[in-house]
Amino acid sequence: MIRDFVAIDFETANQQPCSVCSVGIVIVKDGEVADSFYSLIQPEPNYYSYWCQQVHGLCQKDTDDAPIFPKVWEEIEQRIATIFPDKSHIPFVAHNARFDEGCLKAVFKVYQLDYPDYFFYDTLKAARKQFGHSLPNHQLHTVAAACGYDLQHHHHALADAEACAAIALDLL
Repeated sequence: MIRDFVAIDFETANQQPCSVCSVGIVIVKDGEVADSFYSLIQPEPNYYSYWCQQVHGLCQKDTDDAPIFPKVWEEIEQRIATIFPDKSHIPFVAHNARFDEGCLKAVFKVYQLDYPDYFFYDTLKAARKQFGHSLPNHQLHTVAAACGYDLQHHHHALADAEACAAIALDLL
């Protein structure tokens, strides 16, 4: 059972994985939430698709004055280092980690940052293994409910990261 991790969720402005427009993280230490953080991000490329706006409700005017990704990630790294000063790599947890890890890798590449090979656990895979066909689907809100967590404000990056953290503590 993992007790130290960072649950993370990104929302994107368009179909490009590098177009992260918001991020939420929940830092869990010894099985307890130690910190959380949310930020809007000025996406790159900076345009919003209709479908993405329908999912999360964000639009360009919401992120026009938002910081760019490197500034936000610097804040996230500082928060993680404050909670875990003795550990160089804390695992990340995401629901459908392929998406969030893909976004993270893509935006690191856009800004020509060295990607530190973060390790991701996937609560979607864990839910499929744990619940099999007993759930109607394995979407975040469905799995959260099955784990006893009431997800409010689905597709808000911090709310989704909080749900992911609760699922991880229950299933991983």
